[in-house]
Amino acid sequence: MNPFCERLGLSYPIIQAPMAGVSTPVLAVAVSEAGALGSLAAAAVPQPEVLAQQLAALAAATSRPINVNVFCHQPSPADPIRDAQWLGYLAPFFAALHSPPPAQLWEVYPSFRTDAALLGVLVQARPRVISFHFGLPTAAQLAALRPTGALLLACVTSPAEAQAAEAAGVDVLVAQGVEAGGHRGTFDAAIEPNISTLDLTRQVVQQTRLPVIAAGGLMDGADLAAALRAGAVAGQLGTAFAACPESAASPAYRAALLHRPPLPTALTAVISGRPARGLVNRFMADVDQWGRPPVAAYSRAYQAGKALVAAAQQAGEPGFAVQWAGTGVGRTRALPAAELVRTLAAELHQALA
Repeated sequence: MNPFCERLGLSYPIIQAPMAGVSTPVLAVAVSEAGALGSLAAAAVPQPEVLAQQLAALAAATSRPINVNVFCHQPSPADPIRDAQWLGYLAPFFAALHSPPPAQLWEVYPSFRTDAALLGVLVQARPRVISFHFGLPTAAQLAALRPTGALLLACVTSPAEAQAAEAAGVDVLVAQGVEAGGHRGTFDAAIEPNISTLDLTRQVVQQTRLPVIAAGGLMDGADLAAALRAGAVAGQLGTAFAACPESAASPAYRAALLHRPPLPTALTAVISGRPARGLVNRFMADVDQWGRPPVAAYSRAYQAGKALVAAAQQAGEPGFAVQWAGTGVGRTRALPAAELVRTLAAELHQALA
């Protein structure tokens, strides 16, 4: 076992991705109790006091480490003209669903970079692992977190981002390739590095002295073995855990993940304002058309996207349902989290042997 796994007491080099909106405390505990590293997305818990309660409950439920993930995107200032253009473009889609569009847009997910209350919760709770998505915290926030003893992880999608994260003083890099489902951790939403997971892992391993975790499209033990051979100390899997009964995925979402033959995935920015990979749906096919105006900024656009999805659900139109998934979705298995961890570990042992 490598020093990364030894420091956290992991039995297996396996990490369950945070997956805002899909991961749950129950899933995180099940994964960690099975010997891997479970994760919780703090962005999905809007009230700091509720997150503090969840972290206290997690600490009581398991003595094993849990990764707490925060979003570090640059806050998007109000842009009434751009917002109005985007809402105007979406208006016919809302009208077809017999629902009015939002009157205005606001950020659905505030950035950790400006959230003093969230920082206070993390300093107080002292989780053993904290990970950053969409960028890096401020220097002052990093200085406040280091005394907690937490292992600090930063998601990167290019060698340049890896260099910036290492210079900022994080402990571990999560190299996330273009195969990943949902929103990748790209620092600048306007830039799409488009680098595969194994290529990115190899590039980052060659340029850094920090441990590197591979993420994006990993679904089974053979994928994990390939990531370790590329120099990673562990692999992070999201889609593979989304169908576990402990996740918050809806029955329709689970059915889509398990559909055979597998449903296609695509990248789109129209749902949230950031490129994200999911199962192709009407939102992507009908809304993301040539000639559309610029999408409102993340996460302001997400407020409109969520409203459109809710309108479709109310109208009985399932085609707009957002179902994030990576390119390996065809190998999703409906297993309890602990059983999936054991299965992945057995497959990894066989692949390495």
